[in-house]
Amino acid sequence: MIIVHHLEASRSQRVLWLLEELGLPYEIKHYKRDPRTRLAPPELKQVHPLGKSPVITDGDLVLAESGAILEYLAETYCTQATGEAANLLAAPGSAEHRQLRFWMHYAEGSLMNWLVMKLAFMKIPQQPMPFFARPIARKLCAAVIAKLIDPNLNAAMEYIEGHLARHAWFAGERLTLADFQMSFAIAALLRLAGAGSQCPHIASWLARVEARPAYQRGIAKGGPVFMPA
Repeated sequence: MIIVHHLEASRSQRVLWLLEELGLPYEIKHYKRDPRTRLAPPELKQVHPLGKSPVITDGDLVLAESGAILEYLAETYCTQATGEAANLLAAPGSAEHRQLRFWMHYAEGSLMNWLVMKLAFMKIPQQPMPFFARPIARKLCAAVIAKLIDPNLNAAMEYIEGHLARHAWFAGERLTLADFQMSFAIAALLRLAGAGSQCPHIASWLARVEARPAYQRGIAKGGPVFMPA
């Protein structure tokens, strides 16, 4: 039995979506974030030394990192699936495979870095500090966001919007593993960068993802992708 060690409002939501698409039986073990720090609880270190989520166990296998988990599940179980879920990978050497591999790496290697930085710099001025330091922190953080983070996010939005204007899905004209990997990053992009009105193709792609019954079942079991503002 596959067990998903699922931290609320985290990247492990895309693992639940994939499991639902594949139609695999699985169990969820839920973990709550620390109410003050919003970090993962120490109990996760009993599952994997990094103490992060997502982590899955499948028999004796313990596997962390959402990209590695998605690849393992697809490579191991796609042949047992039916319909679209049976073809979430692409033929090695094909153009579709190159696109799939690029977006699998881009999601965490590039896009999420800027999104995490933006979230961190937005929250720094809200942390406890002497009253006289808060205006300074607010000004410095706003400058970093305006001069460094937002330009990179804007470039990312332009690039992704252009790609989705030409392709229905990230690797081409059908759903692949790349769409699962990009789902959390795109949801975060629309939430933090407000890209919806300027990037209709990105917004349309996410709407199609969120309309999928398997995605909705994953949300029903795992909870919302993000904590309430």
